[in-house]
Amino acid sequence: MKSSLVKKDMALNHLLDLLAVEGLTGQESNVVAAITKKLISAGCKTAWIKTDDAHKRLGDGFEIGNLIVQMPGTIKAPRIMFSAHMDTVPLCKGAEPVIKGNRVLAKGKTGLGGDDRSGCAAIVTLAEILLKNKIPHPPITLLFPIAEENGLHGSRMVRFKDLGNPVMGFNLDGQHPNEIVIGAMSAVRWTAELKGISTHAGLEPHKGISAGLIASKAIAAIAEKGYFGRIVKGHRIGTSNLGSMKGGEASNQVMDNAVMTGECRSHNPTFLKQIVKVYKTSFEQAAKSVANDKGKCGKVKFTVISDYNAFRLKKSEPCVKMACKAVEAVGLKPNPLVMDAGLDANNFNEKGLPTVTLGTGSHKFHQVEEYVNIKEYLTACDVLLKIAELATA
Repeated sequence: MKSSLVKKDMALNHLLDLLAVEGLTGQESNVVAAITKKLISAGCKTAWIKTDDAHKRLGDGFEIGNLIVQMPGTIKAPRIMFSAHMDTVPLCKGAEPVIKGNRVLAKGKTGLGGDDRSGCAAIVTLAEILLKNKIPHPPITLLFPIAEENGLHGSRMVRFKDLGNPVMGFNLDGQHPNEIVIGAMSAVRWTAELKGISTHAGLEPHKGISAGLIASKAIAAIAEKGYFGRIVKGHRIGTSNLGSMKGGEASNQVMDNAVMTGECRSHNPTFLKQIVKVYKTSFEQAAKSVANDKGKCGKVKFTVISDYNAFRLKKSEPCVKMACKAVEAVGLKPNPLVMDAGLDANNFNEKGLPTVTLGTGSHKFHQVEEYVNIKEYLTACDVLLKIAELATA
């Protein structure tokens, strides 16, 4: 393998700089500014760079839309796309990246944000190498979606015409640089709104109906049935989670309302419906089982919203074959796999854009122990460069 054009100092500086920019979900304006500044310095023209109106269509206080860069090709070839989401989870608020050995870690007790700033930095590195070294390349779209972490919203709202209609995509949001994600789960979000009756908890608790008790009985029943956390029923596999609980006003008041939210996931659409049915039925039965001295029961409103649908690419798909060739070109053995999670690639594939997801050396997502393996990150930058070169053939 010939000497790499990926220079460690350049690539690592991009990573450290972007890790240090705060940008939680819905608050990505500063990340857009930082990436835009780097791309212009790398040689991108301002006319290539735009943000769309995804944030306006989403509402809910989102600051800014998806960052989209349409780089013209130096040769005539189909357009390809590289993508990496800009937002990080709340655990990464105030993150300060530091280098320790061959890892980048967060100083203190925060997450790092390598998910997915390592992907953003790798794409910026690719653009700088292509432009400053005048390397022949096809038309390339660089997409940096917003709001991935709370439901893949940015990728769901992006318009393909704004992307220049690429023929294949390479999403950066994985772990090891030889991993090529060719499939991922479906997911739904659920909300359970519980209604009881408020009374004085000391004087007349028997006249009240506790929404908290309904909630407790429902989750306990779900767990007893084997439908909480990792779910395995024969050959059917899925996951479920209780993400938030809110309710009540005072310790001496029977809790008359509570709102719980969570998610369910599976690669199997039929089994996903079964998981959701267990949740809905368990909440309804729990509400009916909690009554006051007059025989009145609690109530529940259970609603479900689809987040994204599962996909599975064939290994013969051009984007899969190209990713495998690129991984082999940097001296690694490709590892096509199916992931038990959701990715922006779910939305791209559903819209008809075949997209694989590649690793960038980021590990232990959404944990204080999160880190980026520097060697793996640099290798990922090499993989992207190889893909750009292969796309000229």
